[in-house]
Amino acid sequence: MESLALKILSKHSEEKRVEPGDIVYAKVDKIMVNDVTGALALKILRQTGAEKLVGKRKTETYVVFDHYSPAHNWDAANAHAELRLFSRKYGCKLFDVGYGIAHQILVEGIVKPGELIVGADSHTITYGALASFSTGIGSSEAAYVMVTGELWFKAPEPLFVKITGDFGIGVTAKDLTLHLLKKLGSEGALYRSVEFFGEGLRNLDVNDRLTVSNMMVEAGAKTAIFPYDNETEAWLRKYNVNIRDEWKELKIETRDEDMSVDLATIEPLISAPPKPTNVKHVGDLEGTPVDQVFVGGCTNGRFKDMVALARIVKGKSVKTRLIVIPASINILKRMINEGILKILIEAGAIVGVPGCGPCFGAHMGVLGEGEVMVSTANRNFPGRAGPPSAKVYLASPYTAAVAAITGQITDPRPYIKEVLRE
Repeated sequence: MESLALKILSKHSEEKRVEPGDIVYAKVDKIMVNDVTGALALKILRQTGAEKLVGKRKTETYVVFDHYSPAHNWDAANAHAELRLFSRKYGCKLFDVGYGIAHQILVEGIVKPGELIVGADSHTITYGALASFSTGIGSSEAAYVMVTGELWFKAPEPLFVKITGDFGIGVTAKDLTLHLLKKLGSEGALYRSVEFFGEGLRNLDVNDRLTVSNMMVEAGAKTAIFPYDNETEAWLRKYNVNIRDEWKELKIETRDEDMSVDLATIEPLISAPPKPTNVKHVGDLEGTPVDQVFVGGCTNGRFKDMVALARIVKGKSVKTRLIVIPASINILKRMINEGILKILIEAGAIVGVPGCGPCFGAHMGVLGEGEVMVSTANRNFPGRAGPPSAKVYLASPYTAAVAAITGQITDPRPYIKEVLRE
């Protein structure tokens, strides 16, 4: 069997064949920084005097304002201003306030299969859903890539996951993700490339794959890659990306696996504090009072997730604060055009500017002392979205939606069956 991660690393380095554990110096196709990490990278470039060399780079650089968007204080506003000047000076592609989250923006026609992409954000791993090697790096490494267009990597050991079957009613890719985290734990994929294959992938569109890849970093993964197939091609065509024949080689053909998951066996799951891998059945926590629900983030802020939310809350009134933040401006536009926004607002939702929102824990919707939030985001460490006494439960858009209309953690399946009968 051949690892896609190793195949991509080989094509970006001078090594003919890369083996797990090899140290590889590779050319980077794209680098991303946000309004937090970009400001730090810019500081490093100025301190070292390397800023003047950035213009010689060949790597495409993307700067995205998503964590503090719009700016909530003077420091954030000043960081935005500096990054705007830097982007204009060196020809970086800037996505200013309101465009959305980097990890959604870049998969809307920018990331391509077979590319080597790094980002100064741990959830850069998301782009592996499009058959790319993508991984998070630090701000100092980001500064280095901006100057040289290259970076060293330790080639990861692959972890092959076979997917079979289809989801049951009320079960989503977020539940699959939590199922994998429960099995792997916080270090089960440590510095490995999690690579998915199997006939069950036909039941996971790219929206679903983005969710899964996004959270594999919570199990320690270096990258998380899906093969190129019809779903990948359909997604790229939607964004007018010209399809290349060479991408069709980015697939896994093997009967061996390290893990196997039958989608039909998965039930609605929820991650309880203090970490994403503390996964339980929703029924085990049923009745837990909820103060706030957040639907958004780079894990579940896509249009498909907004439709799932709208299906549940349509014609009802929420019993909690419901904060909804689309992952990109394109998603928000579609919500407006297809009537989803109207449904959510009439149900009592608060719809915010596309960006990270309360997921980051510093902007737009953080919790108060002792409050409880059901969130579709990716992390629930103490202090992540409020003070340490606040509690965050990670769940699918369906589970989050039902929590919003019941005011407590609730199994979503009866509500979905009710919707299906209507």
